[in-house]
Amino acid sequence: MNDAAPLCVICPRALFDDEHGRYICRPCERRIDEDLLALAGPSGLYARLCLRIQPGRGSGGPIVSGTRGASMPPSEHVLTLTANGGIVSTLETWVADWATYGLGVVSTGGRLQHRVDQAVVTLRLNLTRAAALHPALDEFAREIRQARRQCEGHIGGEKPARRIPVACPCGHVIKTTIDTQGETCRGCGEQYGHTEVLRLPMAERRAAA
Repeated sequence: MNDAAPLCVICPRALFDDEHGRYICRPCERRIDEDLLALAGPSGLYARLCLRIQPGRGSGGPIVSGTRGASMPPSEHVLTLTANGGIVSTLETWVADWATYGLGVVSTGGRLQHRVDQAVVTLRLNLTRAAALHPALDEFAREIRQARRQCEGHIGGEKPARRIPVACPCGHVIKTTIDTQGETCRGCGEQYGHTEVLRLPMAERRAAA
């Protein structure tokens, strides 16, 4: 008989007795909620990222350009993240997915900022229920954390977190980051938590041809 406690699908930490029946532990739930909250609102990361569409504009400062009368084109990546199909679509895709579990209702129409805010409200309101109903919360957590980091990277002028290649025992290379919440090997499907994936050996560089 296996008496091992069930594990959080994100950490993976052994769930406490009062967490049994859930897919994730409460600390991971709080981190997801914080990531969602950081994205929304007039002073949230998405709204601040939209200001970066006007290159050179910082905290209310003037637009800086390389030549008089012309400004540098906005980052293509920023445009991709802020446009329809970027962060808003990531959030709304999860809202639609959660709706199939009875976790909220899909909202339609409105400006992009409104859609981001509505999606975040829906996901946050239903997060605790999703913790016990939705089996893919590890994937959800990774995508929301990635959206937050991408926004913070562009707003702060930082480069995205460096990807670290590690080797799964199956031979597949997993590219992860220091702050990952976990990874799933695309070669064999094995799931690793933060600690486990960072303990994997570094993948050897392929010899130059």
